[in-house]
Amino acid sequence: MKNLIEKTIAFVQETLKNAEGGHDWFHIERVYRNSLLIAKTEKVDLVVIQLGALLHDIADSKFHNGDESVGPRVAKEFLRSQEVDPKTINHVVQIIENISFKGGNEERSFSSLELDVVQDADRLDAIGAIGIARTFNYGGFKNRAIYDPSIPPNLKMTKEEYKKSTAPTVNHFYEKLLLLKDRMNTETGRSLAEARHRYMESFLEQFYGEWSGKL
Repeated sequence: MKNLIEKTIAFVQETLKNAEGGHDWFHIERVYRNSLLIAKTEKVDLVVIQLGALLHDIADSKFHNGDESVGPRVAKEFLRSQEVDPKTINHVVQIIENISFKGGNEERSFSSLELDVVQDADRLDAIGAIGIARTFNYGGFKNRAIYDPSIPPNLKMTKEEYKKSTAPTVNHFYEKLLLLKDRMNTETGRSLAEARHRYMESFLEQFYGEWSGKL
């Protein structure tokens, strides 16, 4: 099984070698490590955890014209080429299909402890210092405004509105990042999210102070 994980790592590194900085191999590596950390306190299938974490963003729909079928398909084809058992493949694919935030109004169509762990690990990488860096990196990648006081956050977006949003980057804190702490699935995830959440709040306080010329 070690060989399978090593081959998966090599596959992901090669596939994402030119990826946007917030969704590259280093993002995958952080989610992988966070998943293993959280898994220590949960009774889960470690192989599914490892494969799910490594393949969860193998083809993020944001970079494939919103097509959510690409990632699961690429992961399935790879795992089949490695002769992974169908039950494990199906579980990993279900994790990939259900891990994303999708605007916050979407219910997961699948549940498992393994999904809980990998989703928490992915969400941890979306908040705190790393989350802030990734958010502004993606905003720059999409040529979005940093902040526009005349455009308020939209907290009632549908899934499609969320996917098509071109709002300023700071809005994303309210439309997703600040909501994640209370949506963690595991006790470890919730504990780790607390400090990262507070860091984002202090960042925004500093940001608005500097923006308004008060700091």
